[in-house]
Amino acid sequence: MLVIAPSWVGDAILSEPLIAKLRATGVEAPIDVVAQRWCSPVYARMRGIGRIIDSPAGHGQLALRDRRKLGIALRGQQYTHAYVLPNTWKSALVPWFANIPQRIGYRGEGRYGLLTDARRVDRAVPQLVARYAALANGVATRDIEPPRPVLVPDRGNLEEAMRSLGLSQQRPIAIFCPGAEFGPAKRWPIEHFATLGNRLLAEGNAIWILGSPNDAPIGNALERALGGAPLVSDLSGRTDLGTAIDLMSAATLVVSNDSGLMHAAAAVRAPLVALFGSSSPAYTPPLAETARIARIEISCSPCFKRNCPLGHFRCMRDLSPELVYNLARTTSAPAAPPTPR
Repeated sequence: MLVIAPSWVGDAILSEPLIAKLRATGVEAPIDVVAQRWCSPVYARMRGIGRIIDSPAGHGQLALRDRRKLGIALRGQQYTHAYVLPNTWKSALVPWFANIPQRIGYRGEGRYGLLTDARRVDRAVPQLVARYAALANGVATRDIEPPRPVLVPDRGNLEEAMRSLGLSQQRPIAIFCPGAEFGPAKRWPIEHFATLGNRLLAEGNAIWILGSPNDAPIGNALERALGGAPLVSDLSGRTDLGTAIDLMSAATLVVSNDSGLMHAAAAVRAPLVALFGSSSPAYTPPLAETARIARIEISCSPCFKRNCPLGHFRCMRDLSPELVYNLARTTSAPAAPPTPR
């Protein structure tokens, strides 16, 4: 079987229950994945994954010739089924060029000829994770609890990363993820992170700041706002995604905006407070018993905009550090977290 993965890290994590469900239905061979290179560390931490094949095109690119080349190259693998998770026309091209007999996905962008099993999205089932899992067999339903993604941390990489970055687990570790690739409307104000951080530092916690290279200016600003305290480690831009996932498995608390790292924290069962403003937990919530959602009721939220269209940004500014701190006190480690490899 072959899975065409989504381009966003968070969506890639939400595809794990599909992999698990395929395995549970009797698929014995490892499942191969065509994924963007930045999503590869996610699939490397899923059970049941075989080859991780680099996508022939970047996000938003057509690259018709490259897709055709990869599809033809995959014909010899004798795949019987392909699951196409993005809803774009171009994402279904590789399985079509590969002549895979069963090509399954949801209707979108007029791709009926490219898919052999084009399913209708049930709008009554808002959660993306349930829609993905339903592609394995049957239909998505809102009457049951949605499946929860699981990522398995790499213990060896975690230990090596802690050595190379000069980190320690001698104190409780609070990880802050202040970035969000989608845009500023998803980001809790730096001053709120700093207020919360100072309270956690006073209680004896160490603070690690995680993020991509694009998040480095935000991480640097947060480190400065925390006064350069010795227990604060700004790791933004200093780790790859896989290492960030592994580090979160060592946390006693993660506070994150709605981002790929939020879903990663939930998938390794880290105690998590997820911050929602312009987006909605109804569609892509963190799915773990260790997660708590922090948001306020406001008429203009969710707006799903990159920037606040009204200019006041109340959905995040009025989400107080006190509220987040109180939610953090209700989180706890799971009884059986994923066992690192």
